[in-house]
Amino acid sequence: MSDFLLQAFVFLFSAVICVPISKKLGMGSVLGYLLAGILIGPFVLGFVGKDGADIMHATEFGVVMMLFLVGLELDPREFWKMKSQIIGLGGLQILGTTFITTIVALFILDLSFATSLTIGFIVTMSSTAIILQTISERGLTKTSAGKSSFSVLLFQDIMVIPILAIIPLLAATNKIETTTGHQTILDGSPVFTKTLVIIGAIGLIYFCGNFIVNPLFKSIGRLQVREIFTASALMLVIGVSLLMQFVGLSPALGAFIGGVVLANNPFKHQLESDIEPFKALLLGVFFVAVGSTINFGIIIGQPLKIAGLVFGFMFIKASVLFIIGKLKKFSRDQNFLFAILLSQIGEFAFVILALSKNIKIINQEWYDLLLATTALSMVITPILLLLNEKWISPYLGLTTNSIPDKPYDDLSDSSITARKKIIIAGFGDFGNTIGRLLQANGVPTLILDNDPIRVENLRKLGFNVYYGDATQINILKSVDADDADYIIAAMDPPELNQQLVAIMRKHFPKTEIIVRAKNRHYAYEYLRDGLTEVYREAFFSAVYVGGVMLEKVGFTHEEASVQSELFIKSDRESLRKLSQHTHNLEDYFNLSRMEFQEQSEMLKRNLKERKEKDKSNDKESY
Repeated sequence: MSDFLLQAFVFLFSAVICVPISKKLGMGSVLGYLLAGILIGPFVLGFVGKDGADIMHATEFGVVMMLFLVGLELDPREFWKMKSQIIGLGGLQILGTTFITTIVALFILDLSFATSLTIGFIVTMSSTAIILQTISERGLTKTSAGKSSFSVLLFQDIMVIPILAIIPLLAATNKIETTTGHQTILDGSPVFTKTLVIIGAIGLIYFCGNFIVNPLFKSIGRLQVREIFTASALMLVIGVSLLMQFVGLSPALGAFIGGVVLANNPFKHQLESDIEPFKALLLGVFFVAVGSTINFGIIIGQPLKIAGLVFGFMFIKASVLFIIGKLKKFSRDQNFLFAILLSQIGEFAFVILALSKNIKIINQEWYDLLLATTALSMVITPILLLLNEKWISPYLGLTTNSIPDKPYDDLSDSSITARKKIIIAGFGDFGNTIGRLLQANGVPTLILDNDPIRVENLRKLGFNVYYGDATQINILKSVDADDADYIIAAMDPPELNQQLVAIMRKHFPKTEIIVRAKNRHYAYEYLRDGLTEVYREAFFSAVYVGGVMLEKVGFTHEEASVQSELFIKSDRESLRKLSQHTHNLEDYFNLSRMEFQEQSEMLKRNLKERKEKDKSNDKESY
């Protein structure tokens, strides 16, 4: 226990020291984590671990968490809408990189076909962890390089499944031997059974995700005990990871598949919110571990060979990506960025390497060489990005703007309104009425509600609704509240709604808030706080009933409608005036009497003028 606590302290201490320095120097947090790992690793200061591979096993859970969340974001329906871009970009990258790398390994490195193809698979994978972190930190999400990189990463993550199914079929041996220290059900089995077991494990995850996990989370949601939901989310990730490890595969692969299965689950945003804090910390520890696995003994012993492998593989991959960017007509600065972003070898290389070594496709020498090559390529990528930003792009005369200039959209097209992003927080009677009206008019909305039964029923009716507490910042971030045009705050009880409004104003100030007020008291508070779009819950329905009663006592339909509209307008103006005097009851009551008297006189005057005008029109018609 003491050794574990000491190593945990060293990992965290090194990160706390190195990451802020790296950020200050403009190098990003990823490079800071990697440098921290190099310093404390067994091959420099030797503070942690004697074997880099052991450290990687201990910290892989950060990647497991990340890939589960990546899988959650991979909604099959959204993937199908983007299939041409994802399959086009990702397919060209994987085919091009794998083919060229295999040819180089086969004819230049003089390796067998099975080993060469496996190295091709290893090199073609990029680091989802590094790229997503870099895209987020550098604000590249909306750029063509950022969006295209994400498309390629999605396709790579999907292709891991068939790649891990193909590799066992390349094995020269006909039996699987365990060298990882974990007992699996495949020990001593024929190699081809690996492929069958992969398919069976994926099928089991799919079955459990659809027929066991959904009812489980629905039951837990009814309890309204957040820590149990968090524990269940972690149990799910660990469970699918253990299943994959039990059949001899990567826990990260199991987590990714589990995420994909649950991508259209109503609880996805709550799952993301609960897992995100663990993922962020553990992913940082994973980067530290990558840095600590760099075997400087091999690098010092064979420096030219390692340098040739690192820069050779990265050059092959960057060249393929650059050509793809040319074909897709990216601007030059975006094309350079696209090629550099994806040029490293990713964390799935550790998974493929372990499997390949286990079934003797790759021997110990090449395992060590490729492990060092992978880790070094991850370290070099943030440095290359910094060099590109500071020196390469300016030297080549490339623009430094992330997003190229483009003309403004033509706002005369009414269909643009429907593409504005609207979030409805709370789908009780108030939010439900708004949501149904918008959906009936073809306006898409994203709905958050913390009642699991209501969520399930609404999804059956076709609403885009998710289970989640909208007062949690992580939930709001997971639904991209900062990119939303409007959020309708319609939660119960009113105190939750006030909490949501405060969070939105502090953390997402660009999003316009339309807020439901339970009554005049809450409306006054919102108006005093500076909100303008404040709507009382029962006000409009009460005005409508009032209009119906006017008709019943003799008003015409037109008169009742006009009087009702005038009442709404004048009452909303009065509400704003009165909101400034609620702390002084005497002033408030005096002003209320005056406002009501003016409102009554205005309505009577308008009705009288309309009747006189109608009489005048009747006389003229004769």
